[in-house]
Amino acid sequence: MKKLLLASVLFFSLTGFSQIFKAKDGTTLIHFYSKSPLEDIDAANKGAIIVLNTNSSDLQVRVTIQNFKFKNALMEEHFNENYLESTKFPNCVFKGKINEKIDFTVEGEHKVTVTGKMELHGVTKDVTLDGSLTKKGADIVLDTKFKIKVADYNIQVPSLYVKNIAEVVDVTLVSTLEPFVKK
Repeated sequence: MKKLLLASVLFFSLTGFSQIFKAKDGTTLIHFYSKSPLEDIDAANKGAIIVLNTNSSDLQVRVTIQNFKFKNALMEEHFNENYLESTKFPNCVFKGKINEKIDFTVEGEHKVTVTGKMELHGVTKDVTLDGSLTKKGADIVLDTKFKIKVADYNIQVPSLYVKNIAEVVDVTLVSTLEPFVKK
């Protein structure tokens, strides 16, 4: 993970003078929820690598699939082994660009859309996500809610479990980003 962060920072640094922000340790929460008639599926992931270049408006997010934690250990096992195949496809990666011009020197909330590519379960799709970036002092809080259609990413649900897993999963991501400081 550190290699991705370092590579992202190096890439962003070479593209011009800019301010790089990265996810503050312990502040990221990714949550997904699948409502179904038999049992709701609810999981959280408290870590991701997130890098934002405020000059170019580039945003990159990398989530380790095995870091999703469930209340039910059997659900977590099925999620990793049968559905997301996390040993074969260990990460979900999003690379995109903020569509709106944001003045990151101005405090407060900025509604944004981010267009890019999301790679999940070996499938890459073009996506546009709605969200907000809130400037608070030196930090930026990233907040987005979106839906993932399971079939779009070739995630196979055995017919026996079709009623257990929704076709569309709700995802929420909240993270505080801080200015990157070389150590």
